[in-house]
Amino acid sequence: MPGGPEEPAVNIPVPQGHQVEEMREGGRVVALKVTPPGGKPYYLIDTTGNGNWMRRDSLDDGVRVPMWPIYTFD
Repeated sequence: MPGGPEEPAVNIPVPQGHQVEEMREGGRVVALKVTPPGGKPYYLIDTTGNGNWMRRDSLDDGVRVPMWPIYTFD
């Protein structure tokens, strides 16, 4: 890329035939959505930014914000 900073080459092993979609934040790949042929998609996520990729079957982390009324005005 002329005039721009060079990006380091990153190789993440994904089996051949799988569709891979990158999710970027600030120009850096932070997650990959991998869809196997005829299978359920999964995600590879770099949560710390140090290159340790973790597999997740969904992006839902299971954390829910409590949603009940504390006080109501009559």
